[in-house]
Amino acid sequence: MGVAERHWPELPYDALKPTLDSLHLWTQIAGKIRLACTPWLNHSWHTTLHVSERGLATGFVPHGTSGFGLEFDFLDHAIVVRTCDGGEARIALRPRSTAGLHAELIESLAALGFPVRINTRPNEIPDAVPFPRDERPRAYDRDAAWRFWRALAQCDRVFRLFRTGFVGKASPVHFFWGGFDLAVTRFSGRTAPPHPGGVPNLPDDVVREAYSHEVSSAGFWPGDDVTRGASFYSYAYPEPAGFAKARVSPGAAAYDSRLGEFLLPYDAVRDAADPDAALLAFLQSTYDAAADAGHWDRAALEVPPGRIGRPRHIA
Repeated sequence: MGVAERHWPELPYDALKPTLDSLHLWTQIAGKIRLACTPWLNHSWHTTLHVSERGLATGFVPHGTSGFGLEFDFLDHAIVVRTCDGGEARIALRPRSTAGLHAELIESLAALGFPVRINTRPNEIPDAVPFPRDERPRAYDRDAAWRFWRALAQCDRVFRLFRTGFVGKASPVHFFWGGFDLAVTRFSGRTAPPHPGGVPNLPDDVVREAYSHEVSSAGFWPGDDVTRGASFYSYAYPEPAGFAKARVSPGAAAYDSRLGEFLLPYDAVRDAADPDAALLAFLQSTYDAAADAGHWDRAALEVPPGRIGRPRHIA
């Protein structure tokens, strides 16, 4: 495998889809465990996963006066549970049913002294089957999981750089297990009209709280049976007049009226002479479109990108 392939791996949709469908369900179990133990934070930021040096992790999850963390380790291919008192459990990532993985993970937590009860119905998936009843055999291909994680790591790295150019309210770079996407969001500071809701298997109150304020949000998504491939996306809520007709970069980016957002194929970034520059151009130009059409106070919200080891000079 060449250097470029290791850094921005190929993501063949049909080959990866069975494993990513499994991980979409399995990461929801971990996310719901975090949700069951953590006080509500604005925009559901308390529920997300984060890219780690080995996969996707919850970070510290409080439980009483102690706590634990969960990590999807895509090098050793296991869900690793670690506790504050040194306890550890490993649940193998392999072809298996969601019901079996759910039971083993919940039982492992209880055996370590951390009993947790979760809402077992998956979110944002039509016709969702509760985890304990989902006995269907699920695929897990190690190479597919590794490729997806390596792509997430590259996206996370560039998204973090993009985030440094904004001093207004901004989200962390984090992974939403409901939509199965990595995202970073900027806020204008103004409230937004109530969101209409209607997301499959997601309470409208959650959606309305998430979109309580105007946003320009960008992210990475493995795609669906219509797009047939991974894409970067960018949207504004509420969408300002003229946003959909804005000219954005690079040339492969286009507005998708079905989704209501700009999309840039992952392969267009992967195949670019400078993938980082191509992705940053997409992130910046789509944000520019949202901020200009939405009349954001850009002078107050934006700064030059951060530099390693250099604090910003404040006059």
